[in-house]
Amino acid sequence: MSATATEIAALRRRYLLMATSIFVLDLAITLIFSALSGAWANSWRTIGAGVILLLAFNWTISSRLFAPIQDYLEGKTSFDSIQRRLTQLPILSAAGVGIMAFIVWSFRLSTPWWIETSQLPPTIADFIVADLVLTVFYFTFTYFVISDYLATLCGFIFDRYGENLGLFFGSYRQKLMVALLVISITPLAAIMAELYSYEGERLHSEILVDVATAALGVALSAYFIVRSFLRPLRILSDGMEEVASGNLEVRVAVTSNDEAGEVTTRFNAMVEGLRERERIRETFGRYVDESVAATILARRGDASGEVAEATILFTDIAGFTTIAEYLSPSELVAVLNEYLGTVLEPIRRNGGVVNTFIGDGLFASFNMPLACPDHACAAVQAAIDIQRAVGSRTFGDFGVALATRIGISSGPVIGGSVGAGQRMSYTLLGDTVNLAARLEVLNKELGTRILVSQSTRDACGERFAFTPLGTVGVRGRSEQIAIFTPDPNLQETAS
Repeated sequence: MSATATEIAALRRRYLLMATSIFVLDLAITLIFSALSGAWANSWRTIGAGVILLLAFNWTISSRLFAPIQDYLEGKTSFDSIQRRLTQLPILSAAGVGIMAFIVWSFRLSTPWWIETSQLPPTIADFIVADLVLTVFYFTFTYFVISDYLATLCGFIFDRYGENLGLFFGSYRQKLMVALLVISITPLAAIMAELYSYEGERLHSEILVDVATAALGVALSAYFIVRSFLRPLRILSDGMEEVASGNLEVRVAVTSNDEAGEVTTRFNAMVEGLRERERIRETFGRYVDESVAATILARRGDASGEVAEATILFTDIAGFTTIAEYLSPSELVAVLNEYLGTVLEPIRRNGGVVNTFIGDGLFASFNMPLACPDHACAAVQAAIDIQRAVGSRTFGDFGVALATRIGISSGPVIGGSVGAGQRMSYTLLGDTVNLAARLEVLNKELGTRILVSQSTRDACGERFAFTPLGTVGVRGRSEQIAIFTPDPNLQETAS
């Protein structure tokens, strides 16, 4: 949402007040000097110079500095066209004030030399030092006041327009160095100039003026310096807390034109990267089981071959081809999705991982890649739960009844990423996988619903009641294999 005319006017007015706030400080310094030195007769000249330059002329210059920013806020220009002005706003405002301060104090300090006044003329050394110290002080004060305002302005632009600074001309180190020097060294420099320039009552009076002026100026400057340094860090810290609490939707406003702003920009880029990775993980998890996706991401995409003992489970729908003939494509997909959702839940509940959906069936594994200590029993329990869940309901708007065939085998399994180039897939390979697939198909010939291999039967021990079905030959194996089917009616008493 763009800013309203009232909001833009308030932002402009606040900037002009902040830019000309130096006049208030200057007026206070002038009154302190007049009161302690007794130079009231000349105060109208000194105050007048401040009104003309530090207030009126400064207001005009500041209005021109803000004009491009106002055009952007009103939608007349792009953000890119005013980024440089935003970044340089503190230094440009301070530079203007510094030039005007030099002129004002050159006029004030030199007045006793060319106008008859009760004010005593300064020494050349005091004139030079005082003029330079006050100029630097006014420059520094304005710079940090506008830096503090810049944080508010950038925060407003971020909230309303979604734009962040991308140009950084400031230096955190230089800012800190200038701040420390101005607060600590400049008052001492002014006092040292007085010590070498005056003596007696005049020295006491001049030092008193310096101390009173420094106390006021340093206190106000320190306030804005601290705000200018700490606000960007506080905003960044709040953003980090949000990320630490799990909120990856956070985006932080860049409110500083120095290294703190650059760090904030990199923080936003980092969070965007984390957000993108989370989107990839979530999307990946829609097509690959979440545990498989998590495993691959944790290995930074490196899922090279590994061997582990696991149990493989294949499912298929009996007579699915016939069912598909009298359902429309949309109805068929709806039935299949509802069915697969029903089958998926017992597998996950028992610690299994669905590796692949194969048409109307699926290929699940227990103990790879997700650890499942009692994987054979878990797979058999999942198969029994699937039969009960599928057999007790119908699917789709037409109430289609489905029968599921399941094959289970346990043994060594090879897991890893296979593919070429940019197309990779995590899969499980080995004789155990092939045998489970063959057993699923064999159900059709034997009229059974669940078939398990000898290895799975042995691994389950006495947990389930199994009915032996003798030995059969399966494609890919030269020897006969023993096969079993669990009795779902007896499995609870056997467990």
